[in-house]
Amino acid sequence: MGVEERRQQLIGVALELFSHRSPDDVSIDEIAAAAGISRPLVYHYFPGKQSLYEAALRRAADELAARFMEPREGPLGARLLRVMGRFFDFVDEHGPGFSALMRGGPAVGSSTANAMIDEVRQAAHDQILQHLGIADPSPRLELVVRSWVSLAESTALIWLDGRRVPRAELELQLVHDFAALAAVSAAHDEEMAALLVRILADEPMDGPFGDLMGRLAALLPAITRTAPAAHVPAQRLR
Repeated sequence: MGVEERRQQLIGVALELFSHRSPDDVSIDEIAAAAGISRPLVYHYFPGKQSLYEAALRRAADELAARFMEPREGPLGARLLRVMGRFFDFVDEHGPGFSALMRGGPAVGSSTANAMIDEVRQAAHDQILQHLGIADPSPRLELVVRSWVSLAESTALIWLDGRRVPRAELELQLVHDFAALAAVSAAHDEEMAALLVRILADEPMDGPFGDLMGRLAALLPAITRTAPAAHVPAQRLR
């Protein structure tokens, strides 16, 4: 193989191993064996496991960032649901590596690795703003988008620990979470309220956001029945 071809092969092998086990648990000997070459030859292309890990991380980071790219066509809810599907595809395929990356550890503690993680988060943030058609977000919108990106990340990590909730349900719930974060912010800010109205105006009732509104509407009778009882203690205190 040529130099670059061999480097790419080793990156692919390392990424495959890191996808099934934490990078800290994978040795250079295992990477060499999986690639069908000797340990010294691995060091010929990479100074050590850290540099090989960072190269694999670069490829993974680029791939993960690309999962958030989606044509700006159709309702926002459906677009976000497709993005979440691709995001969880990646999480599912690279579970241990994704977990080790996001939680940190000796193999991922370098400033280079941390910078690449931030790049992925920034790419997700920028893509969401593009879907909203906003170049200069307000402080409240910035908070909503960054909070949602962090929520998707933490939800994926929790899901990997046992996968006790069906993946499809979590993907839909995260889309609902985005709408909920935007709605709470809209209750406090006129600019966010106008943005939310614009988003919902294009949403079909059978889409993710319409589904959320239907679920909440079904809860209203129960909430209304229990609301007076919930206020009794406060009234007695007056």
